[in-house]
Amino acid sequence: MFRFLVRRALGAIVILFLLIALTYFAFFSLPTDPAQLACSKTCTPQLLEQIRVNMHLNQPIYVQFWDYLSGLFVGHNYGTDIGQCAAPCFGYSYNVHQFVWPRIEASYPATFVLAIGGAVCFLTIGVGLGMISAWKQGGIMDRIASSISLVGQSTQIYFLGPLAMGLFVTNLGWLPQPSYVPLTQDPWGCFMGMLLPWLVMSVIFWSNYTRQVRSLMLEQLSEDHIRAARAKGMSSGYVWWRYALRGAMAPIITIFGIDLGAVFSGAVVTEFTFGIHGLGFLAVDSVRQNDLYLELGVLIFSAAAIIVFNIVVDAAYALLDPRVRLG
Repeated sequence: MFRFLVRRALGAIVILFLLIALTYFAFFSLPTDPAQLACSKTCTPQLLEQIRVNMHLNQPIYVQFWDYLSGLFVGHNYGTDIGQCAAPCFGYSYNVHQFVWPRIEASYPATFVLAIGGAVCFLTIGVGLGMISAWKQGGIMDRIASSISLVGQSTQIYFLGPLAMGLFVTNLGWLPQPSYVPLTQDPWGCFMGMLLPWLVMSVIFWSNYTRQVRSLMLEQLSEDHIRAARAKGMSSGYVWWRYALRGAMAPIITIFGIDLGAVFSGAVVTEFTFGIHGLGFLAVDSVRQNDLYLELGVLIFSAAAIIVFNIVVDAAYALLDPRVRLG
């Protein structure tokens, strides 16, 4: 297991390095002036020249990339006017005159809570409905679960979000206005403030998982080892939970690892729909302001988070199916 995780970690490091390199060269090889983009609207010739020096634009592109890459691990000195940027240094935002990392650090907890909470919701609801649908195959519960799944896949966050707020927040008053409260500060307030965004963001995902789990469970129940377990006198409940569900969960975990990227993408729309200031909100704001370093920092940080989550998913998959460790 340890060797398997080491291989995955080394592969993730290579992928992350290539991603940083491709992203950096894509941003700084455009036929535009990076210094002009980084400069604020009240840009002066003196500030523009200072930005050119700080970004090392008078150096070859590979030297600029090395300075940026090394800054992620050891920090970067921007001179007496700006000061030292401690690691991880994602650059300096001249629009708000602040280092990029503190802005990411202040925003990512909201996105993290939103993504993890949404993932827990769609896994719980999707797997639960899929199991009920498979258990009652052909019955009324199967048809209801399948219909709900079909309707859920046909909706969009930007359409369902305002409707859900109007119903549950404004009209019925069952839920408070969605907002992010730090989990360490007020766990119950964090839960209540994020519950509606979690449920709305998870609708599209759990609708897909309902169909996937139903299909996988029915496939598992027709396998020879399930028939053998039943022939030995094992109870239906034991066979269901011990053999069928475990066999169905391995492919679901693989799909979940792929969907993590989509969860973070969906978080952008969800944050704007509910007014939650997370990484998605910060990314759109950086595009509006042409904040080059902030765009680059959010993209690299989000990619690194997705890679780490995928390593965790790979580890969980290896625990469920030991054959994966030998691959």
